[in-house]
Amino acid sequence: MPSPYALLALQADLGNVPAIWLGLVGAVGLLFTFFVVFVVKQYKRCPSNQVLVLYGKVGGNRAAQCIHGGGKFVVPLIQDYTYLTLEPMVIDIPLQGALSLNNIRVNVPSTFTVGISTDPVLMNSAAERLLFLPEAKVKDQAQDIILGQLRLVIATLSIEEINKDREKFMALINTNVTEEINKIGLSLINVNIRDITDESGYIEAIGKRAAAEAINRAKVEVAQQERDGATGQAIADREKTINVAREQASSTEGEKVAEQKRRVAVAALDATAVKGEVESSRDAQIATAQRQAETVAATKEAEQTQRIQVAKAESSAVQGENTSQAEIARSNATLAQVRAEAMQQAKVASARAEEEILKAEREKELARLAKEQLAPQEIEKKRVEVEAEAAAERSRREARGVADAMLARYQAEATGTLQVLESKAEGYRRLVAACAENPQIAPTLLLIEQMPLLVAEQVKAIQNLKIDKITVWEGGRGGPAGGSGATADFLSSLIGSLPAVHELAHQAGIELPAVLGKVREESPATEAAAAKRQKS
Repeated sequence: MPSPYALLALQADLGNVPAIWLGLVGAVGLLFTFFVVFVVKQYKRCPSNQVLVLYGKVGGNRAAQCIHGGGKFVVPLIQDYTYLTLEPMVIDIPLQGALSLNNIRVNVPSTFTVGISTDPVLMNSAAERLLFLPEAKVKDQAQDIILGQLRLVIATLSIEEINKDREKFMALINTNVTEEINKIGLSLINVNIRDITDESGYIEAIGKRAAAEAINRAKVEVAQQERDGATGQAIADREKTINVAREQASSTEGEKVAEQKRRVAVAALDATAVKGEVESSRDAQIATAQRQAETVAATKEAEQTQRIQVAKAESSAVQGENTSQAEIARSNATLAQVRAEAMQQAKVASARAEEEILKAEREKELARLAKEQLAPQEIEKKRVEVEAEAAAERSRREARGVADAMLARYQAEATGTLQVLESKAEGYRRLVAACAENPQIAPTLLLIEQMPLLVAEQVKAIQNLKIDKITVWEGGRGGPAGGSGATADFLSSLIGSLPAVHELAHQAGIELPAVLGKVREESPATEAAAAKRQKS
């Protein structure tokens, strides 16, 4: 702690400093303090259960920057920030009447737990699609996506697969739902299928059938166990009786065998005693003869051994001489062989060296020929191939263009013909509708419409004929007294041909104009009277 004298000296020194410098130092201190507080305030830290989202100008082509953990300095006026929570959201899916693969509607009430993912890509998706949305809106979007995917999964499975292979069902749900909700930045945490029912009671019937099968199987197994127990007891009783009888027989047999062995042993001992006496006498005689034979044999063997040893010594001497000579010959042969092999190896090495030299010269010559002659030919071949491919491609494109043009022309002609026919059909329909009160007028109008074409075709038939003049002869029949002439006969014949024209039109299904009249239908009596008049 400074002394009172030091404080007095400091006060004296400050009294000598101008007031403007004191004010400047105070202002700098205040600015520095404000800057530190501002920097500390603008540095935002991200809690572990939230995602810090910076938006505004964050660099690159991104609309937002997401940070999980750590912190980030927020630039004033350019950037702003907010938080996205990572807390799980539980969504109830009351799925009712989803159509399965075998067209049976099932009810699958379930609970899905989702949350915003911490994956960088998914965090950015969540920031782009879920920022500032209330939790209820996020749940509604996720619920719609999950409902659609759950219905899609159920539509690909039958009731048996949904009820039995739950692992496959859950795997498909996880795969489809995860892929879709990832598009809005969410990740699937848990799936809980509370129950699976159907409106027709098919699943309940499957359960009852499985229970009945299990009960029947249990009954069968109980009956089989009881059968096996009774069978085992019977087998045990039978084996007990058999074993008792076998042991009793074995006991009796053992007694008989023991008696038999005792008698055989006694007889064997008696025979062994007699045999021993005989063999002892025989062995004594044999031993004496053997000793005599051994003495003679030993004498002869000694003589033989002596002769053999002498012969062996002579043979060994000769064999030694021969062996020495053979070793000398073998050594000479080996030396000659070694010399021959060395010479052969030298010649082979020389030949191989010459062969390698020739191969190298051949490769060099081939490389030179390939460079000087084959390379230009390969280049020319490649150029010809490229030109041929280009010509073929040009021909294909020209043919494709011609075909497209022909197709377009035919399509345009077909469209025009179709429009003309549709227009004519509409005109005919309106004409028939206009002539609804008198249907006979419509064919007459159509015939009149085609009359210029018919006249033109008739004119074409005689247009090349040269007619100077036309003369009508009356034929000299009739006269002023009232007789008929040729013109009257023509009209009479024309009127007489009308019934045949009407008959032909009736057979062809055509109605003639009213100006050509109608043929009156006569009764049989009238026809008979007319025939009688013609006869008279």
